[in-house]
Amino acid sequence: MSEKKLNQLEETLAHQEQQIHDLNDVVTRQWNEIDLLKKHITKMQDKIRVFEDTTPASENTDAALDKPPHY
Repeated sequence: MSEKKLNQLEETLAHQEQQIHDLNDVVTRQWNEIDLLKKHITKMQDKIRVFEDTTPASENTDAALDKPPHY
């Protein structure tokens, strides 16, 4: 194998290693963001559940029926 070909292969490998590292960083950031969003969703679901549990059923349905005139 020629020296030039070997250098090209080493350069290609170095670029691929950098791309893999960059992609890993992106996936890690996205994974952390997904975890954070899941926690927010869980908190919001808990708040909605508490609201639904503390609000009488008649208030839930009446609010939907009593739309302002501009609807």
